[in-house]
Amino acid sequence: MVSESLIEELLPLAFKGTGKAEEEGKVREWWRLQDGMRFIVTTDRLSAFDRVLSAVPFKGQVLNELSAFWFRATADIVAHHLVSVPDPNCAVVVEASPLPIEVIVRGYITGVTSTALWRRYELGERTIYGQHFPEGMRKNERLPHPIMTPTTKGGPTGHDERLEPREVVEKGYLGAAVWNRVQDAAFALFARGTERAAQAGLILVDTKYEFGLAADGSLLLIDEVHTPDSSRFWLASSYGERFDAGLEPESRDKEFVRLFYAEKGYRGDGEPPELSDSVWAETSRLYQELYEKLTGLPFVPASYPAGPRVLKALEKARARGAGL
Repeated sequence: MVSESLIEELLPLAFKGTGKAEEEGKVREWWRLQDGMRFIVTTDRLSAFDRVLSAVPFKGQVLNELSAFWFRATADIVAHHLVSVPDPNCAVVVEASPLPIEVIVRGYITGVTSTALWRRYELGERTIYGQHFPEGMRKNERLPHPIMTPTTKGGPTGHDERLEPREVVEKGYLGAAVWNRVQDAAFALFARGTERAAQAGLILVDTKYEFGLAADGSLLLIDEVHTPDSSRFWLASSYGERFDAGLEPESRDKEFVRLFYAEKGYRGDGEPPELSDSVWAETSRLYQELYEKLTGLPFVPASYPAGPRVLKALEKARARGAGL
């Protein structure tokens, strides 16, 4: 892993993007290639509370390379869109039409955002996403079994809108056959992720999956899988003791940052408060640590600045087409 001191030196060089994307989201940029392929770049931008908050060195590399690891490790469960990884921050993928639903599988009641189980529970709700929760539950408590909590993408307010699983079909977002396939795949992916995390001394708390349809109508797993942006991971060794003491688990994901904001009273409304460079450096280190624990491989840092090598990889992909 890269030392925190070096990460702090690299903070000004964190990869915020190329500025040349055909399309972009909060974290990723992409371009269309020939033969039904796309070129995706994962930046170092960190988003939470539905906004970009900062940029963290090596974050994009961790997300890209860890997702590639998981796509390959779960290909027996569901097909994926990954074709190749021509650069630590880049991927060539099969173009797919994203489904209008984000699929979240949760194994614990936790979280501080507006769509999180614990946030809804502490506000007094006891039926959440169509699931009933008894009185007396505690934050970070394990659920009897994993549950599905889908949301829309954006919705009329610009924020994710909560849905009950049955509403995905009832409200016409997806047909029953596709939704059943998505649910089966998501629970199987969560079981696989839970097993691998346990072997690494981690707890997979909850995670988001995104799916799309290929040109032939087949279902594909897309975007990212079991990364510290899309999932919560806790250290298993200290979870029980810290839960009993009413302390937050030791996280290895983006919740580390969310909790710093929550401590300052920020939950997404208004201008976010400033966090110190040490927080962002520690975030980078935690992301790298998670990569190493889950993959069993050393994290090999890519060079900075990232922009030139990313654009070079893009030009090569355009020149070679889909035959990367």
